[in-house]
Amino acid sequence: MRRVVITGLGLVTPLGHEVDQVFERILQGDCAIEPISIFDTSQYKVKLAAEVKDLNMDDFFSPRELKFNDRYTQFARIASKIAVQHSLLNLDTINKDQFGVIMSTGIGGIGSFEKAMESMIVKGVSRVSPFFIPMTLVNLAAGMVAIDHQALGECSCVVTGCAAGTSSIGEAFHRIKYGQQDIIIAGASEASITPLGVGGFMAMRALNESTDKNRASIPFDKDRSGFVMGEGAGALIVEELEHALNRKAEIYAEIVGYGSACDAYHMTAPSEDGSGIVKAMNIALQEARISSVDIGYINAHGTSTPLNDKTEAIAINKVFHSVKVPVSSTKSHIGHLLGACGAVETIFCIKALLTGWLPPTINLVNQDPLCDLDIIKTARKSAIRYAMCNNLGFGGHNVSLIVKKWDDHVK
Repeated sequence: MRRVVITGLGLVTPLGHEVDQVFERILQGDCAIEPISIFDTSQYKVKLAAEVKDLNMDDFFSPRELKFNDRYTQFARIASKIAVQHSLLNLDTINKDQFGVIMSTGIGGIGSFEKAMESMIVKGVSRVSPFFIPMTLVNLAAGMVAIDHQALGECSCVVTGCAAGTSSIGEAFHRIKYGQQDIIIAGASEASITPLGVGGFMAMRALNESTDKNRASIPFDKDRSGFVMGEGAGALIVEELEHALNRKAEIYAEIVGYGSACDAYHMTAPSEDGSGIVKAMNIALQEARISSVDIGYINAHGTSTPLNDKTEAIAINKVFHSVKVPVSSTKSHIGHLLGACGAVETIFCIKALLTGWLPPTINLVNQDPLCDLDIIKTARKSAIRYAMCNNLGFGGHNVSLIVKKWDDHVK
């Protein structure tokens, strides 16, 4: 089996798009949740979200590209460009047939869908843009990222709801581990802070309706009542170890374990006993050939919904038994990026390995006794070797990914 490492990181988040700066803001306890500005919320009970702001699109795209790419595709392309640049990958010298893309999403181009529907209703079907379909398809971000970098290998999109980002990294890990590709741009993107996106989740009563940004996204707090929507993207350069060493790439972490399991239980709710995410974590630990005591940090799915946080806490305690592994949910800072959350949160795990600082769960005032975990409330110094990222998605998807601190002296 081949070893697989991370050689490039790219982010687009509500806290910025420079990886080091974003992580520093996370450690400082910054919160990007603000009143929604993208559309008029006067008829909505939900008023808050975590929007991507202060991102100069002209730095990355021509006016035509901006016009004919949905916002989620724009985010995916920007994060991927940043990751490729960060990796110092020479696109002129690599084998393009061994260079792939797995770029995922949960919903895709919902904003473009809404605009096309409005255009058809107001102006007639003849005014629907010929770019409407490609702008909305969930696989088009992957395709555009491949075009940007002339990646001629596998190009796919793993759609597992809010587990999509972690799924894409895990699938890239396995493609490279088993010799199918040498390099893959893996990650996910989401841009669903739209009238229909927010309205749909609001109708499900899944969103927090507070107007206080500091009491809105509050994972593991007994007063939690729903998640806050975020948007953005994360992209990672996933690479075979020898390929990375041969080009003298800087290695940021090694991927060592990936677990995926289905609840087969309910359309939107996780299995109440946490059995699906328990299985995913155990599969990841088995592949990594480590035990639960080796994990130094868990970036939990931690959505701030009553059922998710309780169920995930039950699952973590089943896997880790009496070991109180440090846990946090960075959704308290940037909201829930839906399909993109796992890609962004994996990058936070890698930064925790690199810096020795564990990110906090902010605004946790009254920890729910049913969430009996060692929740990090302020940034904590800890020299860890392994970090785990967990994500769950509608449809019963459960995914767990383990990354290891890179040490070229330890084989």
